[in-house]
Amino acid sequence: MSPMKTIMNERLPISESSPLKARFFDYAHFSYPLHFHSEYEIIYIQQGTGTRFLGNNIAQFDAGDILLIGSNLPHFMKSDDAYHSGNTNLRVKGTIIQFEKDFMYYAINHYPHFIKIKKLLQDSVRGIYFSSAQSPKLQDLLAKLPLENGLNQLLLFLELLKEMSETDNRQIISTSDFINETIYDTARIDKIISYLNKNYTRHISLEEIASFAAMNAAAFCRYFKSKTGKSFKNYILDMRIGYACKLLIMEDISISDISSQCGFESISHFNKTFKKSLGYVPSQYRKTMLKS
Repeated sequence: MSPMKTIMNERLPISESSPLKARFFDYAHFSYPLHFHSEYEIIYIQQGTGTRFLGNNIAQFDAGDILLIGSNLPHFMKSDDAYHSGNTNLRVKGTIIQFEKDFMYYAINHYPHFIKIKKLLQDSVRGIYFSSAQSPKLQDLLAKLPLENGLNQLLLFLELLKEMSETDNRQIISTSDFINETIYDTARIDKIISYLNKNYTRHISLEEIASFAAMNAAAFCRYFKSKTGKSFKNYILDMRIGYACKLLIMEDISISDISSQCGFESISHFNKTFKKSLGYVPSQYRKTMLKS
């Protein structure tokens, strides 16, 4: 199949000797195309409105919003049409912070003091949203960070990560299926997820997966939801939707064929499930993403 969309792999000037970059931005409008990079990124929208595309999620952004974007997550910010009209009174302003993928790797992965920050960074592979209404301390830290340098900047940045990791006011943006990278804490659930990753595009009965896990169906359902936060049925549907999003962006194949390849029983079921998950039917999603 021929590719429909090239997602740019952005190379950032981040290194072990310079692991953190913090700067203010002031644009007439966002202009960078759909892209990804190995580094983490925090975007604080101090002023401006538009649409954000993170992984397989499309949503509005507003002044005050904060985004934590994990390593290699495709993303794109599109300012509202009014910002492209030449009106010099409209600007998008804020702060961008970028830091290397292995930032303080040993400490974060081995010291118990960093356990919440470790979880935050793990979750960021799907993108995390902090709402404008309830994040005044985060906004204050983000407004100060570019003004500092050296050790003072690093200490302020650690305070920012601490605040992000401790707030309950955050929302994971993209679904795990789009990323196809899930981190769990036991060998059993890892084995189950690996099996699902290889088989989710075909019908998998509850009896089959429960037998694979050496559990009865009721016990499996309780166990699976306790580990993933989702029912088995919804987890499979989310995996299929994530795969469908990739095919809609990257492959020049019909929506009917995508529905079949992703394991949906009919195109009507595919359309209904896709819209319920993302707010768009597949054709609208493809059209919107390819305009980026």
